[in-house]
Amino acid sequence: MKKHILVIPGDGIGPEVTTWGKAVLEQIATNFNHEFTFDEALMGHAAIEATGNPLPDETLEKARKSDAILFGAVGHALYDNDPSLKVRPEQGLLKIRKELGLYANLRPILLFDELLNASSIKAHILKGTDILFFRELTGDVYFGEKKRSEDRHTASDLMIYNKYEVERIAHKAYEAALQRGRKLCSVDKANVLESSRLWRETVQEIAKLYPEVETQHMFVDNAAMQLIKDPKQFDVVLTANLFGDILTDEASQIAGSMGMLASASVGDGTGFFEPIHGSAHDIAGKNLANPLASILSVALMLEISFGLKEEAELIISTIDRVLKEGFRTGDIADDTISPYKVLGTEEMGKLVLKFITQ
Repeated sequence: MKKHILVIPGDGIGPEVTTWGKAVLEQIATNFNHEFTFDEALMGHAAIEATGNPLPDETLEKARKSDAILFGAVGHALYDNDPSLKVRPEQGLLKIRKELGLYANLRPILLFDELLNASSIKAHILKGTDILFFRELTGDVYFGEKKRSEDRHTASDLMIYNKYEVERIAHKAYEAALQRGRKLCSVDKANVLESSRLWRETVQEIAKLYPEVETQHMFVDNAAMQLIKDPKQFDVVLTANLFGDILTDEASQIAGSMGMLASASVGDGTGFFEPIHGSAHDIAGKNLANPLASILSVALMLEISFGLKEEAELIISTIDRVLKEGFRTGDIADDTISPYKVLGTEEMGKLVLKFITQ
């Protein structure tokens, strides 16, 4: 198989973790006789510094020509501390999603048994959890009209959805549910928000086309509580952009750390694969970042974009072996782990590569 992959390292720890995602892709190509070619491009704060634009035209052109995109992270403390700045790293991420039609964000909450003690939630509540989130990605309050009054004392953000936006991601979520446990929970706030009423009505219509799937509707506040109380009740979770952003970050506690969660943003063309952990500037350049989420994002790329299930399963089983043998990065270590088995970014990346070749 020949595929061309664009690597966008981005900001903060992005370059550190994508280094190992790319290295794993290269090793998989060697193991299975594939040909993966690579290009690199700027986005986020790094792009603003170099070009003044969080998503340069050159990056977008390269993205459109690629078969898949491996992304690191965007963000910088500079913008967190000054919300008045009009050009911001996150604008690049939002724009590339819109331009490439990446309307469905898939976030699997994959729990390795060896990390049961890494979570703040009791192990017996977590064990056996396997959730796949479908977060709508190109609508909602992030893309609605934004206003600020002349005196700067009043602000508004329009939470908006079109029916077709709900329909297309609902179909993807139901198709996935058919291949999994045939259960789908749609999360909204239909008791308060008109956009959520449209969401629920539309999902109810789509549900009739998938009678084999058990459909449940849940308000987002209840869903947030249920995720911690009894995560095993969920299989496929379908929700809007804002709610999905919040719930999947909460669900990172199920997996033990954001450093263990991969994501795929897909539509009808080029897929976009990234860890959910963000730029984490406080640990950037310190060899502390967990590269496993980026490597797991590569597994998603191989399976979803390229149909290479065996290759994806090799990556997951390799990470499982690393964890079973007691190796951890700092974010997933607990009191039972020997200090000499707590690895930095580079050491963990090298260990995964070593095990993949064996």
